[in-house]
Amino acid sequence: MRLTRREILGAGGGFVALTLSSSAAWTDEIVDIVMKGRDDGSHVWFDPIGVLIKPGQTVRWTNLNSGNSHTTTAYSPENFGRPLRMPKTARPWASDYLLPNETFSVSYAEQGVYDYFCIPHEHAGMVGRVIVGEPAKNGWTQLDGANGDLPEEALKAFPTVEEIMAKGIVLPA
Repeated sequence: MRLTRREILGAGGGFVALTLSSSAAWTDEIVDIVMKGRDDGSHVWFDPIGVLIKPGQTVRWTNLNSGNSHTTTAYSPENFGRPLRMPKTARPWASDYLLPNETFSVSYAEQGVYDYFCIPHEHAGMVGRVIVGEPAKNGWTQLDGANGDLPEEALKAFPTVEEIMAKGIVLPA
């Protein structure tokens, strides 16, 4: 039997819902991240902003912001000379501009921390983080790469590795 989120929350199971959403990252399901924004364009974000997945799992971004196009772009020198903020041997990705209701997916094989951004909205803090695997069991807890030349709003927006590991899914503030 699978309960809907509404049924769980209606029964006062907020804690259960949080537990289920955290464990959902360890299934074989596709993890969905939506691109959102206010109608007036004053604020844009990824939701969730941080996710924990297992190796081989896929993340799918969908633009649900009717007033903007967005990208999902890995921090890598291969993408506009941006600093490396992902495992060195992993393949970086860059979507085209996604119009409303368009999607883009990436499957992650290599364990590590992957940071990404939206090209036109990085300066506004539209960034996210995907953690693949279990750092505590594999001896890595720090982000591969350096802060480099990132806008201050972007640096402030990233959830910590520890927060993602504890929650599984981190929603935007």
